[in-house]
This record gives sequence, C-alpha cells and structure tokens, in this order.
Amino acid sequence: MRRDHRRAHARGQGLPSAWSLARIAAVRSDVDHLPSVQQSELDRVKQLLMGEFAEATARANQPWKKNGRILKVILFGSYARDDWVDEPENGYQSDYDLLIIVSHPDLTDIADYWYVAEDKILRDTAIARPVNIIVHTLQEVNQALSRGEYFWVDIARDGIVLYELPGSALATPQPLTAADAYEMAGIYLTEWLPSTDRALATAKEQALKGIEDLGWRKEAAFSLHQATERAYICFLLVRTLYFPRSHNIKFLRSLAECSEARLIEAWPRATRIDRRRFELLKRAYVEARYSANYEIGNDDLDALAQSIRALRDMIEAVSLERIETLRIDAGL
Repeated sequence: MRRDHRRAHARGQGLPSAWSLARIAAVRSDVDHLPSVQQSELDRVKQLLMGEFAEATARANQPWKKNGRILKVILFGSYARDDWVDEPENGYQSDYDLLIIVSHPDLTDIADYWYVAEDKILRDTAIARPVNIIVHTLQEVNQALSRGEYFWVDIARDGIVLYELPGSALATPQPLTAADAYEMAGIYLTEWLPSTDRALATAKEQALKGIEDLGWRKEAAFSLHQATERAYICFLLVRTLYFPRSHNIKFLRSLAECSEARLIEAWPRATRIDRRRFELLKRAYVEARYSANYEIGNDDLDALAQSIRALRDMIEAVSLERIETLRIDAGL
C-alpha cells in the first residue's frame, strides 16, 4: 500500500532540455511493477474499451467511422510512475488514467463512442479503482509533443502502452522555451482565475437566495461546480499547458493533485459526509439542472464553498510560484 501520497511530484516542475527529450525512448509496454490485482483490472478495462468501441464503429455507415481504429491505449499518471495511493478507507485512492489514441477526430467524442464503455467500467465489480479516459488523435498528440507541452512530454516519458497498432509511434518531444512557457502560463492565469472568482461570486448570491428555496440552492451547487472546474483548468493549464475535455471534477482533481500534492488539502476526505459533499458537487453539473431528485442543504453549500475558496487560493499561490520559476528560467 502506498502511503507517500502527500509528497509533491515533480511533474512539469522544470523545463526539459533538448538532450533529455532526445533520451525519451519508445513508451514502455509492461505493467510488471503493478500488483496482480491492478494488472487484472487494467486488462479488464482494456477489454471493455476495445469491445464497446468495436460495437459502436460496426454500427456506423460512413467508411471512416466504420473503419475507425484505436491506435494506442496508454496508461499514464501515478500507476505508470509507480507512486499510486490505495487507501480507499481514508478517501485516498489513485485513479487509472488512460489515453486513447484514435484514427479520426470525430472518434474522440466521449458521448458518441465512449460513454457506454465508461458506464460498464464504473459498474463492473471486477474493477475496484476509478478509471479516467482522455481521447485524442495521433496528430493532436504528436503536435502537442512537437510543441514540448509538459503534459504530453510526461506521457511520452512515463506512459505504458497497454495496446497499440503498428505505425502509430509518438513523435519525439521538442523543447519548449522558458520564455514561451512563461508567457502562456501568465495568460492562462489571467484568464481562468477571474473566471473562477465570477463563478464563486454567483454561487454566493444564489446561496443567499436559497436559504429557504431548493431551486436557488441547486443553482448555487451548479455554480460551485463551475468554480471548481475552472480552478482546476487554471492550474492544469499553468502547470501542464493542457486540460482534458471533461466536466468530471473528480478526474480534474485527480490530475491536478497528481501534479501538485499541496492541493489535496483543499478537500476533507476523512469522513463520509466529506466524501458525500464532494459527490454532490460532482453530480451538480447535470443533476442540479435537470433532476427533480437532486437535493442539497445550506450546510453542504457552505462547506463546499469554503473548500473551493481554499482551493482557489492554493491554485493562485502555486501558479504564481510556477510563473516565477519560469520567469527566472527565461532570464526575464
């Protein structure tokens, strides 16, 4: 069992040199470092993904869709790096993070091709750990590698191939200059931190109106979800220059905390009520707007808002640290 989950990871902390990028070899293809239980779970996940994708494309009429292919499935993140956490009783359990590379841009649509597989994985009793997927084309991934974007460089360096077709090699990452990274990170912080603040301000007004009105409390829950999503997008862009196409804040939280362990402190997880509240926030993106059965109390809103404000302040602090490091590296 892993118990070093509070130590900070060095993902994207320094700019890789051209020499170090050139040393990134072909992505590994073994999971021998994982316990047999995790190896079996990953094999089951791969089977479900491949099977459901095959069924979805077989029903298609367009030639490009009917002949669509999964080119690679790559495990990345903590299970690839060998620093995962497996303490579900304490609310800490690392997710499996998978990159699926497909043959056509339209095949990246989660709703059209992947939601059934995701649902089956979620309900499969043989898979005990959460699973997150991102889906991109080989061209998208290789273009990002050619720009030296940290998120993709980390995958090229640390990722483990679970499946691949011949002829789908990743491009050799190119170095990103510190000056370019500094400029991009500053732009992202300037855009996304105020966006987070606007969502928090909206939620505060809605919560006040919702003291005796569930409808307004549901509106506040959705706004708090948006504030959380935007805060994580801000952090991921500043730190890695990438964020996934996902409204799943648990996935975004997992990616962010994997890169910066200090963010763990924003969310209490020791008690059932702490975990229930985060689940309420996660569900708010859909259910607070569309479900008559979604309920959330004033105490829940207050506790969530406190955690999100703490998260926002942590993200501002670590992002400014990151930008200052890039400024120094760039000699500006």
